[in-house]
Amino acid sequence: MRDGIAFGGDYNPEQWPREVQEEDIVLMREAGVNLVSLGMFSWVLMEPAEGRFEFGWLDEIVDRLHAAGIAVNLATPTAVPPAWFVRKHPDALPVNREGRRIGFGGRQSACSSSPDFLAATSRLVTALAGHYKDHPAVVMWHVHNEYGAPLGECYCDHSVRAWREWLRRTYRDLSALNDAWGSTFWGQRYTDWEEIDAPRANHTAVNPAQRLDYARFSDQQHRAHYALQRDLIRRVSDLPVTTNFAGTVNCKSTDLWQWAREVDVVANDHYLSAEKPDNHIELAMSADLARSVAGGRPWLLMEHSTAAVNWQPRNIAKRPGEMRRNSLAHVARGSDSVMFFQIRASRFGAEKFHSGLIPHAGTDSRQWRDVVALGAEVEALAEVAGSTVAAEVAVVWDWESWWALELDWRPSVDVSFRERVDAFYEALWREHVTVDFVHPSADLSAYRLVVAPSSYLVTEASAKNLHRYVESGGHLLTSFFSGIVDAHDTIHPGAFPGALREVLGLSVEEFHPLREDERVGLSGGLSGRIWSERVRPAGARALRSFAEGPDAGHPAFTRHDLGAGSAWYLATAPVTGLRGLLAEVLDHAGVTRPRDLPDELELVRRGRHVFLINHGDTPVTVAGVSGVNLLDGGVHDGSCTVPAGAVAVVREA
Repeated sequence: MRDGIAFGGDYNPEQWPREVQEEDIVLMREAGVNLVSLGMFSWVLMEPAEGRFEFGWLDEIVDRLHAAGIAVNLATPTAVPPAWFVRKHPDALPVNREGRRIGFGGRQSACSSSPDFLAATSRLVTALAGHYKDHPAVVMWHVHNEYGAPLGECYCDHSVRAWREWLRRTYRDLSALNDAWGSTFWGQRYTDWEEIDAPRANHTAVNPAQRLDYARFSDQQHRAHYALQRDLIRRVSDLPVTTNFAGTVNCKSTDLWQWAREVDVVANDHYLSAEKPDNHIELAMSADLARSVAGGRPWLLMEHSTAAVNWQPRNIAKRPGEMRRNSLAHVARGSDSVMFFQIRASRFGAEKFHSGLIPHAGTDSRQWRDVVALGAEVEALAEVAGSTVAAEVAVVWDWESWWALELDWRPSVDVSFRERVDAFYEALWREHVTVDFVHPSADLSAYRLVVAPSSYLVTEASAKNLHRYVESGGHLLTSFFSGIVDAHDTIHPGAFPGALREVLGLSVEEFHPLREDERVGLSGGLSGRIWSERVRPAGARALRSFAEGPDAGHPAFTRHDLGAGSAWYLATAPVTGLRGLLAEVLDHAGVTRPRDLPDELELVRRGRHVFLINHGDTPVTVAGVSGVNLLDGGVHDGSCTVPAGAVAVVREA
């Protein structure tokens, strides 16, 4: 890898004639591009017929980039198998849950369980890696593209055969599977492995334990396809190998705690939800989650956009300064790169309205001038590379709990994984608290506070881990409908909240989900939505109570002092006031954070550098900042004023 911060993006030279390619490289140098991703969607050009490889066209562009001092992240194009492959092996096309086989022409268009696809993958990757293993331009390898998006689960015959083998390895005998799946319900008990099908669409609910296992299996099949390619590359190259995650907070089908163990460096794509006025908060959450699955180490922003994307209902372009703020916010939260899709905006195809470093408007445009300016600033931040971000607060994030929570027939359609996590993260962000994300089984000892907003599925081992954390002096904040089921979506024995009953010091007698627009008042002038429940303290004490509704007079917000720590529980979704309740917990836990800063000011410390990002319309003066601003050379002695919409990166004295 290169020193400093990588700057560049995905390049598709096959879409352009030679004279445009030559112009592109001149413009890349002008913008400060030092790394490009190549070959992402080029299988048919690399292998125009089975077993016949043509790399001459790619050699030309790789050599040209190398001569210009631009490094290459070389991709395997297995996300887009060619038409000749599909014609020969139509059964490799995935089948959706409703039983429809997808057509050719999209991407992620082959099943990871197809033997023919795996064989073709092996043949292609072996040839590609062997050809470029010694090329000095290539500094890393990029496998596939955005596993799990849009293809999460496939229901073809190949998948079903692989699924049965996965079940045999996982459960070893049918009695263990039947017990885990609760198959006596609705007469589902199996007497032969061949009786087991994928959990296809049904006119009613399908066994949730079976669906949960199918999500695990499907994710594992994608990881196996990645590992196949990685291992073939490693036979001939010692360069780092990765794949780009399809947006840490948005790609539900991939368990990135598992994926992070397979890649040499975590790489993430992020695209703003353009219509959300505060979409920079979700950006921060995505970056924090990328850093967290990377184990706190620096990671790579592999893709984001200079302006508008092309697949949202309303593809709103970024406002002046927004691309800069987005890019540097990722760096603030641990990224050692600022990469885009794509270098030059396409003239044809499904993504022709997607922005690029070189826009359709050309170089006489604000967007191009902003790109050039950003490239210079990224170069000025070289010393930030390799440094880390420290956090006193952790947020629990478990993909398996996400999968389980959103299966059929839960108490309320308004309860979703992201809804609660987003609400708590936003409150923490506005309190200027930098967080890590953690799995509930992780070592939590480094954190003053652990927040578990949406932990429906909690294993007994994870529950014990949280209990030990609190007893040892940690502080835990949990939201409603948590601790309910085990790894097989089976309710823990006894009263709710099951696995978390002891650490929270309470039980829940009954859930009382609220109607769509219903609100219930709480003591202290607060109100809740979505959820109410009958909480019975068993050691916990009530800090707020329901003032109305089905649980009037019963606890809504509790604290349980346990050992040297405390566990807090919130039994509803506050309409307003979550931030105030959270601040109460933060103060009790002794979490340090800046005070008296406006909500629009984002402050993150990375190593010895403090990033100040002003998302508001007025200047903000931040006290307690002394040092040199790497972006403009200004010296600050005790305070730093950040203009509206601007960014400062101060190397503290």
